[in-house]
Amino acid sequence: MTDSEEWDEQAPGVLRLPSGRLIRGRALRRPLEAGAPVPSYGVYLLGAEPPEVPWESGWIRWPDFRLPADRAQARAMLAEVWRRAASERVEVACGGGRGRTGTALACVAVLDGVPAAEAVAYVRRHYDRHAVETPWQRRYVRRFS
Repeated sequence: MTDSEEWDEQAPGVLRLPSGRLIRGRALRRPLEAGAPVPSYGVYLLGAEPPEVPWESGWIRWPDFRLPADRAQARAMLAEVWRRAASERVEVACGGGRGRTGTALACVAVLDGVPAAEAVAYVRRHYDRHAVETPWQRRYVRRFS
């Protein structure tokens, strides 16, 4: 990956995993700023199908404050997020960018080697202190392995 293909680590919402992979978490309710870099791949965590975007994307049916409707599909797509983040600009986003996005980022951190029991704290420390909003989201991360 060249520098022009990486996220700016200092940009809002960019999480650096222990492996060095960078992933951007984002709130879809806040539009991208003009001139902001766009992902090459995005995964959107919404209860209804997301709007089309001009880059490759995937959708995990994931209602607000809940868990993914299809956990096997979610696991496969989050593994793809982790894999692609090694060489592409990847983003994960939900409506507010905290609960579902934080939960997904914590699961990706588990895939990157962060112990499941520590992944929520890792994401809160390095992404958003309010990430992973519900007890069942925290439990989902602890059981994600």
